Amino acid sequence: MKQFLTLLFIATVLFTACKQEPQKAPQVPLEDFFRNPEKTSFKLSPDGNYFSFLAPWESRLNVFVQKIGADSAMRITAETERDISGYLWKGNNTILFLKDTGGDENFQLYSVSADGSDLKGLTVFEKVRTSFIDDLKEDDDEVIVGLNKRNPTVFDPYRLNVLTGEMTMLAENPGNIMGWMTDHDGKLRLAITTDGVNNTIMYRDTEDEEFRPVLTTSFKETVSPVIFTFDNKMVYAFSNLNRDKTALVKFDVANGKETEVLFETDEADIDGINYSRKDKKLLSVSWTTDLEKEHFFDADAEAMKAALEEQLPGYQVSVGSHNKAEDKYMVRTYSDRSRGAYHFYDKQTKELTKLADLSPWLNENDLCEMQPISYTSRDGLTIPGYLTLPKGYEHKNLPVVINPHGGPWARDYWGFNPEVQFLANNGYAVLQMNFRGSTGFGKKFWESSFKQWGRTMQDDISDGVKWLVDQGIADPERVAIYGGSYGGYATLAGLTLTPELYAAGVDYVGVSNLFTFMNTIPPYWKPMLDMLYEMVGNPVADSLMLAEVSPVYHVDKIQAPLFVAQGANDPRVNIDESDQIVNALKARGIDVEYLVKDNEGHGFRNEENRFDFYRAMIKFLDNHLKTVEE
Repeated sequence: MKQFLTLLFIATVLFTACKQEPQKAPQVPLEDFFRNPEKTSFKLSPDGNYFSFLAPWESRLNVFVQKIGADSAMRITAETERDISGYLWKGNNTILFLKDTGGDENFQLYSVSADGSDLKGLTVFEKVRTSFIDDLKEDDDEVIVGLNKRNPTVFDPYRLNVLTGEMTMLAENPGNIMGWMTDHDGKLRLAITTDGVNNTIMYRDTEDEEFRPVLTTSFKETVSPVIFTFDNKMVYAFSNLNRDKTALVKFDVANGKETEVLFETDEADIDGINYSRKDKKLLSVSWTTDLEKEHFFDADAEAMKAALEEQLPGYQVSVGSHNKAEDKYMVRTYSDRSRGAYHFYDKQTKELTKLADLSPWLNENDLCEMQPISYTSRDGLTIPGYLTLPKGYEHKNLPVVINPHGGPWARDYWGFNPEVQFLANNGYAVLQMNFRGSTGFGKKFWESSFKQWGRTMQDDISDGVKWLVDQGIADPERVAIYGGSYGGYATLAGLTLTPELYAAGVDYVGVSNLFTFMNTIPPYWKPMLDMLYEMVGNPVADSLMLAEVSPVYHVDKIQAPLFVAQGANDPRVNIDESDQIVNALKARGIDVEYLVKDNEGHGFRNEENRFDFYRAMIKFLDNHLKTVEE
């Protein structure tokens, strides 16, 4: 009898468990996904005695400095209008940082002492953009920067003294140089020119000589110098000459020839290189399939990475900033459900010290796995991507957000994505796809996107919707599309070219008119305009095609509600792109939600603006995709 009662009890428990609803994750406040990190961008001083990081002050990311082993840090900047865009140590006593104005991307360079004194502007010029060419790690006083001060369409290289502000132009850009490169001694030895569709590597043995052409290729082929070899005689380069996937090669730059393939894989393009400045040797290369992979040339570096991964199980581990002696490191961890943490690693003692979680207020157990997936396009291509399903929901007939990436010549990666996690936490499945043209998958896959905006590129997105429906995951009546930049274009194209697929759309700084988009690009994109014509379409020769795939001309086909968000100072996708689509819809008597931020550019960086955008977006999606029960 006792055995019977035991079995009856077990059966009752199992039956009750089977009837229970899946356990939904707690509702996470919107602000927790999109607030600035508690601390981020940790860097070591060259002597390894101090570290720095960005942290919020007055809701803006500012620079803090802390002595190794100390309990507290000192804030050394006081920006209140914009987050600091990036910074670096210059010697042991100075920090350089970049900031722009209202999202205009005209970054200006400033310096400040590591104790917070002597703040000064170094390249504070109106409508001029500053970029780093070489931070000259062996020189505490000077850097080499690129400025489009003389001509807004091109960048000239300047040697800049960060103590005095004195600048010396090293060469005058004749109008076709798109990039400059120095050797390990900080000498300007290499330049890349373009005629719009062909790129030429220009080289000189010394700075006393004139640059001479050594290799010309179509822009469709990559020979991209990364660093000089450590004897300054050749260069290490990423190359896809005579191959589909980009390889790391040794390139005889004086004679314009590859001499050795150092590493390649059929899986993907090589896109990262790690090396030791102290020991003058390559350490590793990296590439990304669904996850990042790494091949080591150096056994010691491989052993250190393996030891770190053993101490930090369950996370991707990235070895970052280090001191000049290369015995102290900043280590970053992350996963699909965690923004991650920073650790300090002492290579000599093997001691690993946790410094900060980026978002300690997020519990990764409440968040959702990002699953690598793939599906086949209608013309037979394999389209890789990532699917995130909401936790605690039955994975069928879900409301879905299709989320094509920007670029379009970029790609989505596995890892923590606050937008994706926010949507999943609110009950949405999210599909991200690396449609044709996405980078990293080889030359053929990239070139298959040329002149395919709104055509096969859009088909790849539509085929992702069909795949989700066929899997039973998506409720075909509750599919939305949301994206930024090119993803915003894909949203508008989806609503106009395939209106039957979508119940709602969110366009974030997206292109609506390919003709006006070409006319309003930043001035420093002008030298690449012919290349853009070949990749997207020529406004004259391809006018009919561009008209067919410009959403503004097809607003009469839009059936689903649309929400548009735009930064007023966007230099890449001019506000006119959003104004056009909104005005065209209003002219038809259709109300469209439109959010404009006057102090933003290509995407919202200020924390309060992000809150406003995502608050409006989730309300919009819930109104049009959620059922009463949800």
